[in-house]
Amino acid sequence: MAASGTTLTQLRGIGDLTAGKIIGRVGDITRFRSPAAFASYTGTAPIEVSSGDVVRHRLSRAGDRQLNYCLHVAAITQLRHDCPGRDYYLRKRACGKGHKEALRCLKRRLSDVVYRQLLRNAQAASPGGQQGAATNSSAAGSTPDTSSSDKSLPGPAGTDPTTPNEDRLD
Repeated sequence: MAASGTTLTQLRGIGDLTAGKIIGRVGDITRFRSPAAFASYTGTAPIEVSSGDVVRHRLSRAGDRQLNYCLHVAAITQLRHDCPGRDYYLRKRACGKGHKEALRCLKRRLSDVVYRQLLRNAQAASPGGQQGAATNSSAAGSTPDTSSSDKSLPGPAGTDPTTPNEDRLD
């Protein structure tokens, strides 16, 4: 994790293993247009299940379950320690939400925090603008070069790769 330069491990509840799993499963964070898109990908975006005047949201079963599990572990860890995550959870409980609803809200909020942290890491890694942008052209030119790997072999290929081709002279 030290070689990746990530600051995810600074968040309570996210250790080296969890941060590595998040980075590995998310890939390039700039592919998500917003924190809401990232939350949908992680499965922490709530689904509205309203009926009449009652407005409710429930846990989404969609998204990457491994990422959802990482955020779940971080949320449970934050509940056990005196930190802003626990305060947020207790505020949601005081508003009348049950344990599962308040935990879902906390996971959604943690998803936003992880998104912002990964975005900051990506911007710090590429200060020159967009990630992958190059200042010089990668076009080959009007007449392409043919290297030895692009040329065809002098004869038909053998069917068995372990036996040499009889048509070729070695």
